[in-house]
Amino acid sequence: MNVSNISNEEYELSGLTIKDLLNQQYCVFDFEGTGIDHHLDHITQIGALKLDASGIQDEVPFVTLVRSPKPIPEHIVELTGITNEAIYEAPDFAQVYEAFTQFIGERILVTQAGYEYDIPLLRKECELAGLPMINNVVLDTKAMFTNIHPELADIPSTDFLIQYYQIDDTDIARHDAVGDSILISRLFVKILEEYKERGLDDLIIEDALRVKRFRRPY
Repeated sequence: MNVSNISNEEYELSGLTIKDLLNQQYCVFDFEGTGIDHHLDHITQIGALKLDASGIQDEVPFVTLVRSPKPIPEHIVELTGITNEAIYEAPDFAQVYEAFTQFIGERILVTQAGYEYDIPLLRKECELAGLPMINNVVLDTKAMFTNIHPELADIPSTDFLIQYYQIDDTDIARHDAVGDSILISRLFVKILEEYKERGLDDLIIEDALRVKRFRRPY
């Protein structure tokens, strides 16, 4: 799989194939961080949930705060509710990474905007800690949606997908790693249902698929 940024507005995805989508085992994950620039920022919280095509399998999530070498800016504290005091005594990335990799196992990983943020951020944290990067296949719901809706001009943001699929998120804590993982799982199941309705058993993206990048909210 290859992801290449082609502009500030789009990236290209190629070389991704997943057979038998509806019969795979998945793990949705989400990171909260000190900001949204993976070059400069650090993970402050990890959340993950196991699921299959029908939804969440195990109600017990993986969740942990992560001590960051960079302080959390005040506006991020207000957004996520994660304070510098809360992460001060949290384990560092190297301490939580083994538990995270054990939880996800060999499952296919699912993210929202993960090709732009979560995966580059995770790769950087692994490099800084001298740890091997996971080699799991990673699905991004933005790319999955774009693959079947190339005609739509909208950025397939979380809020856009919530509205498109009429997802109820009133019971979810947004900008919380577990809350966002629950939300992503609901979006993912809806996307899988649409693939099934279209008779698409496999996800095959051989040539470059252009996907609109998220816009910085702050």
